[in-house]
Amino acid sequence: MVGKPIPPKKVQKPDSTPKDAETYTLSSPPIVQGAASAAAGAVLQKKGEDKSSGPPGTETPGGTMNRNKGTGRLVSLDAFRGFIMMMLAASGFGISRFAEIDKSSDVWQVHNYELWQKIAFHFDHPAWRSAFDFYKVSFWDLIQPAFMFMVGVAMPFSYVRRSEQKQSILRQALHAFIRAVALVLIGVFLQSGGREYTTWEFPNVLCQIGFGYFFAWCLLNTKPMVQGVALAAILIGYWGLFYFNPPPADYDYAGVSANAEDGQVFEGRFAAWSKNANAAFFFDRWLLPKLRTVPDEAPQTPAVDAPVTADAAVNSTADSAGDATAETAVVPESNPAETLAADAITEPALPLPPARPSWIRRVFLRNNVPWKPNGGGYATLSFIPSIGTTLLGMLCGQLVLVGGFSHWKKLGILIATAAICLGLGILADITVCPIVKRIWTPSWVLFSGGYVIGMLALFYLVFDIAPLRLLAFPLVVVGMNSILIYLLGSTVGGWVKTSVVSTHFAGLIETVFGPKALDPNWYAPITMATGTFVVFWLFLYWLHRQKIYLRL
Repeated sequence: MVGKPIPPKKVQKPDSTPKDAETYTLSSPPIVQGAASAAAGAVLQKKGEDKSSGPPGTETPGGTMNRNKGTGRLVSLDAFRGFIMMMLAASGFGISRFAEIDKSSDVWQVHNYELWQKIAFHFDHPAWRSAFDFYKVSFWDLIQPAFMFMVGVAMPFSYVRRSEQKQSILRQALHAFIRAVALVLIGVFLQSGGREYTTWEFPNVLCQIGFGYFFAWCLLNTKPMVQGVALAAILIGYWGLFYFNPPPADYDYAGVSANAEDGQVFEGRFAAWSKNANAAFFFDRWLLPKLRTVPDEAPQTPAVDAPVTADAAVNSTADSAGDATAETAVVPESNPAETLAADAITEPALPLPPARPSWIRRVFLRNNVPWKPNGGGYATLSFIPSIGTTLLGMLCGQLVLVGGFSHWKKLGILIATAAICLGLGILADITVCPIVKRIWTPSWVLFSGGYVIGMLALFYLVFDIAPLRLLAFPLVVVGMNSILIYLLGSTVGGWVKTSVVSTHFAGLIETVFGPKALDPNWYAPITMATGTFVVFWLFLYWLHRQKIYLRL
């Protein structure tokens, strides 16, 4: 008999804990699986003890998970999330655009052109392969896995909060499912920006998170061993899907925008991971055209120049069978009365009008532009291995939240885990499949996981262990409203740049930084991107003061 989980008793927070300390963006509750799991997740609060529960299977040797006393939130997580969203909202502070200025510009008489090209490499996505010289990677390629990783880190914290609120499992499950659907719909909305109709394609990061969100949520209430087995199964299974579905030997790579000169086409055992020539692309080629309403062509009918008689039909049949040609066919004489009767019965065939699409297609699938392969090689099915990235975050979140370990021991485990994941990713890249972020190969899950776990360890050291918590405040303001700033950057970023920064603050910028600050051949790419982010940050700071946060 399935039992209902026993929520922990409300723990009185210290007076220093902010009132909003228990809200988390992109976090999810667990599913309790039976009476045994419910019993494992329950907390018995004894007199004089202060214990909080965690996901079953993630207990300390003492049997419970404990929060960081006096904080309520993991400052390093908010700061890490704020840092990633800051880079997105600021478009990398315009560094990539600055490096694109023509080499003949006077700006390169002052700055080192070659050095800025090396810096700009980290603010753009490589053409296809993501790892260079075994361990090198573009920082910009790590933005999306860091975002997905932090979704998993936040999940155990969300469990504690929702347990204290005594939410039922049904309510938690419904909330997680609705959140997943909302993320997908918001992603489609952003994907359709500037287009005439809704475009049902799913390369957007919110779509990818939404598709995998509920599946990861279902694993939250399992033991770490089960989560690890699920991670391995996802990676091995997704590898097999690609490996056993390579492209044909005569595949037209040029027809799907795959350029062999840019390393987008692999040969030999890695051919199945070439751009737009892999199993995920074949799936999109089958699915995505069905999510459009392309006008059907009218049925082709032969031209009718004269009434069709029975004799003509016989001759036509004979011609089609190859028994006679138009020049040698013998047409027998026909009876005028029979011909008139045939004319009265047989009428010329008219073209049939195209079938009208169903109301579902007319309402939701009005896009009548034929589907074309994604120019970047991104694929819908990438959400499957990205669940593995979220699981890595979930395991790290449980580690940070668990009681019985010191901060330094947790930091050591994070660093060791990062090194193991990075090493396994490099080994997989050498042996079984290449590291490609655009299609989220299994080797990329491990490789990028090593980097983002290492980044979390760094933020944990600086903001949760070292007494530098106040320095995290500018990042925390962004991290606590991460969805909102992502939407702002994706929708009104261009308007803020041209209609706010350029229109209202140009004089101030030139007065403080000089006339070259807004010169497009000098510092304008950096200045305008930075100014746009400052406007966003001031708005988020005002919301933070009002304790207003966008939640899904």
